[in-house]
Parts: sequence; structure tokens; C-alpha cells
Amino acid sequence: MAVEKPLRIAIVAGEESGDLLGADIVQALKRMTGREVKLVGIGGRHLQALGMVPLFDGGEIALMGLSAILRDLPRLMRRISQTASAVVGERPDCLITIDSPDFSLRVAKKVRAADPAIPIVHYVCPSVWAWRPGRALAMKPYVDHILCILPFEVKELSRLGGPSGTYVGHRLTHDPGVLAAAKAQGLPRDLAGDRVKTLLLLPGSRRGEVQRLIGSFGETVAVLRARGHSLRLLLPTVPHVADLVKTSVARWDQEPEIILDPERKWQAFGKADAALIASGTVSLELALSGVPMISCYKFDPVMRMVQSLITVWSAALPNLIADRPIVPEGYNQYVRPRYLARQLEALFSDTAYRTWQKDGFAEVARRMATDKPSGDIAADVVLRHIKLRHSN
Repeated sequence: MAVEKPLRIAIVAGEESGDLLGADIVQALKRMTGREVKLVGIGGRHLQALGMVPLFDGGEIALMGLSAILRDLPRLMRRISQTASAVVGERPDCLITIDSPDFSLRVAKKVRAADPAIPIVHYVCPSVWAWRPGRALAMKPYVDHILCILPFEVKELSRLGGPSGTYVGHRLTHDPGVLAAAKAQGLPRDLAGDRVKTLLLLPGSRRGEVQRLIGSFGETVAVLRARGHSLRLLLPTVPHVADLVKTSVARWDQEPEIILDPERKWQAFGKADAALIASGTVSLELALSGVPMISCYKFDPVMRMVQSLITVWSAALPNLIADRPIVPEGYNQYVRPRYLARQLEALFSDTAYRTWQKDGFAEVARRMATDKPSGDIAADVVLRHIKLRHSN
């Protein structure tokens, strides 16, 4: 019997989170089809472990904020053209662009113009429901389908005239690490005031956000110590910002334990009494793990100029999913260490504040639930578009 030829899949994933999503789809495609999957494009360590040789370091497109994008625009435009040309040259069965819309959707547009036969699926709906809603309609000519990770996004795409979408849930709802952390968080916990409190510090996975937040995080730790708290500080991070993190925390009165190993990260989530974080996907990781948190964000200078265009009521994913405030947020000048420290104190103890978050996290988990892992649902959509291409 003839062996089926490998699936050829192009993926563009610059962020750490996007790299994980791409790896989930590839593994599901292999399992569901029994075929080898050959990869081309851009990806990090997880996709590289599955055989991808990236066109260049994905960290180059993991930029945060308009300032970074404008500053690197000439180089980014060259990388967009390089990526699109490489994808078209490989003639893949499908192109999957993941998050990083300012880069990946420009690649998608060029690929569609060069070879309209290549199906294009975008994973992680751009936040058209939060700002720049016109992007939904603009995507329709060159994106065939969008894989949504928030339950309300499919209806929002339809309302705004965008591409069709499928709610796939989030990989974290089935992630073994999250499930293990949630189990540990569900065990009886000593919340006595005089104990050593375990504080998670998560200043972000991109250099810009780390640089803007880590000083305030250090000051918050100093305030907690001055108020008499004994702390165990755990700081999970990713390799491409590890040196920056290490240099930054070396000046703190108490240096955190820096964690790079993914398994130890989830163990830290299970042990944590509370977390101080950069706003982003990690808020969902913590919510599904059951870790109370405070979320922070500081705009870069250009983003400050256009912040009036943002219409969404919260940037914390748990809040948006539950449709009510669960996670307190500090932005820009309101990232105040003395205030953050007092909020964390309330989460360290058995308070109504802590219970409110824990109950909210249970609601998030209920709304995010799917019958199958997100990678499997996403792979189903990709295979459907591949079959549609070959049937035409």
C-alpha cells in the first residue's frame, strides 16, 4: 500500500504563546492523519522540536507596542516579504498564521495575492472587539477562517463582517501543567498571616514589557517586606528575556528564584499564594490554575497617544470571559507599588477578595470548556480547508 505523502504546513508564529499553539496543531494533525508533517515558516523552540527550521528568529517579530513596530518597520517589511516568498515557494497545503497580527496578517495578504489557492487560517482572533473594528472586514479577502480562543469572538466576527470563525477554546484548559497546578491549588492551604508567602512574579515575555514593569515589581516586593511579610519569590520566565530579567532583579533587596524549566513553572503555580503579573495570556494560565493575581500594564509612548481608541472595558482575559471584574488591573501611572502591595496582602489571606477571585476563576473555566482539546478542534478546521482545496 502506498504511503501518503507528508502534509506540508506553513506556520508563522513569533510569540512564545503562538509557538505553543502551533505545536499543538501539528501534533494533532500527525495523530489524526497518521501522516508526517513537514513545516516551513517561523516558530520557536516547540515548533523546532517538531522539525521546523525557522526562516529567522521569531523573537524579531515578537514586538510589543506601536513604538517598537514603527522603529523596526523597514526591517519588518523585509521580513514580511521574505516570509511570504518562502511560503509561496514551498506551496504548502495550508498556511497557519498565529497571533502577531501586525506581522502575520501582512504575510497572509501577500501569500493570498501571490497564490490564491493556498488556504489561510489565522489562529487567535485580533482584538477587533476592543479597537480598530474595521480590521474584521479587511481580513475577509485573505483569511479563510479564524480560530478563536475567546467564547464571544465568533459572534463578534460575524457582527463586524469578518471571516468565519470557530471557537476552539484554549489549549490551557487541557494542559497537563495547568491541571496539575489547579489540583495543587485546590488542596487545603495555610493562610495564616505570619507564614512565608509564596509570590509569583511574571513581568512578561517581551523585552519592552519587562523593561517597563520589572522596576515597579521590585518596588512592590520592597513594600511588602517593609510591611513585615516574609516572602518566597518565584519568577518564571522564557529564555529570550532571561538575561534581562536576571540583570534587573540583581538590584533587588531580595532576589527571586528564576525559573526557566516549564515543568517547574507549573509547580510554582501550584505553590503560589498570589501573583503579580504583566497583562497577557498568563492571566488565563493563572485563572485556570486558580492563582489569585494582580495584573499590570504600561503603554509604550506611541500607544499612550492612541489609547483613547481602545473601547474594551478590561484587558484581563479572565474578566472578559466571565463578563465581570475578577482580576484587578493597574495601568500606566496607576502601577503603584504601595497600592499593589496592599492588594497582594488581601490575596495572601482568607479574605472575601481572595474568594471573589477564586469563584470567578471557576466561572472562567466553565465558559471556556470544550469537548475536545483546542489543538484537535483547530486541526479539524485546518484539515477541512485542505480537503476543500484539493476537491476544487
